[in-house]
Amino acid sequence: QVQLVESGGGLVQPGGSLRLSCAASGSIFTIYVMGWYRQAPGKQRELVASIPSSGTTSYADSVKGRFTISRDNAKSTVYLQMNSLKPEDTAVYYCNADLRATLSGALLNYWGQGTQVTVSS
Repeated sequence: QVQLVESGGGLVQPGGSLRLSCAASGSIFTIYVMGWYRQAPGKQRELVASIPSSGTTSYADSVKGRFTISRDNAKSTVYLQMNSLKPEDTAVYYCNADLRATLSGALLNYWGQGTQVTVSS
C-alpha cells in the first residue's frame, strides 16, 4: 500500500505564503499524476493544481499567478507554493496521486489526510 503524508498547513495573514508538501511512501510504485485539491466547509472539493509526468502544470483560475505546483520524483514528493494568500483560499487541502503499483501492476488513486490552511487577519 501507499501512503500520502501532507505537511505545511497553518494559519497565515492575507498576503502571506505557505508551502505544502506531500510525500508518497510505502510499496514500490510509479507516480503518473500528482495534484492538490481543496475543500471548504459546505463546498465541493475542487482541483487546485496538478502536475503529470510530462511536467505540464494545470491550475484553477482562482489560483493562477499565485500558486505553483512542483514535484521531486527522487523524493516522490509534490509541493504547492502558495503566495499572496486570500481569505477565500481557506480550506482543507488534500494531496492526490495517480500511480501504478509495481508489484501488482494495479493502477491506483490515493488521497492524503488533508491539511488545514486558514487565511485570516
